[in-house]
Amino acid sequence: MQEHALIEQDFSLYYRIAGEGQPVILIHGFAEDSSIWDGMIDELSKEYKLIVPDLVGSGRSTGNMENISMATLAEHINLILTREKIDSCFMIGHSMGGYITMAFAECYPDKLKGLGLFHSTSFADSEEKKATRNKNIEFIKKHGSAKFIEQAIPTLFSDYTKNHHPELINDLIKRYSNFSAISLVAYTEAMRDRPDTTEVLKKFERPVLLIIGESDAAIPIEQSLKLCKTADFAYIYIGAHSGHLGMLEEPEYCLKAIRDFLSGN
Repeated sequence: MQEHALIEQDFSLYYRIAGEGQPVILIHGFAEDSSIWDGMIDELSKEYKLIVPDLVGSGRSTGNMENISMATLAEHINLILTREKIDSCFMIGHSMGGYITMAFAECYPDKLKGLGLFHSTSFADSEEKKATRNKNIEFIKKHGSAKFIEQAIPTLFSDYTKNHHPELINDLIKRYSNFSAISLVAYTEAMRDRPDTTEVLKKFERPVLLIIGESDAAIPIEQSLKLCKTADFAYIYIGAHSGHLGMLEEPEYCLKAIRDFLSGN
């Protein structure tokens, strides 16, 4: 595993590279960092060259979070690809990382051999979802990130996980309890204001991976199933015991899904 830093005037990006072969970018989600993928890196890096960044405002990456957007974060990913001289890759995004992947697909479709939406969607927020985002912003500003993380993370797991593997929830709360409140607010605003990219998905002519959690409260399965009719060529995997964090809740199942997608099986 190699660690890299891309230092610009207004921000710094840290990312890790592991393995050799076809490049695969793994983009983490909201209130996470690249370590969310750690359980999959060892196995996938045996076959592929993984590039695993911390988004600006997460992990070791820093920068001005004002007016951040999915397009801005996608451009940061493109800077990493340019620096590493990668002309084409597979890109898989978890949750907010999927929104960034769709923004990247809109700007740079020819650079993608395939894209993955891991508990994510191309649909814009509904008015109800936007209202929830606004409530979350006010809560973070009033109570801070630790209290928000403590309340939010348990809702991302399935009842199965809560009953059989509560340690996963406690570990994740502990890991991210010090997350930057400024970053949480900026990300939430950016997710609320992101455009619908369903037309981008419809026009995308290469393979699409959809990993869906049957008990996902953040991206309900009913919404995810609509995407199955949108993508022209989709690999669809539904985790029976997963909420919004299948890489932790059903790692072997999700690993198989990613391998099948990347290998074309």
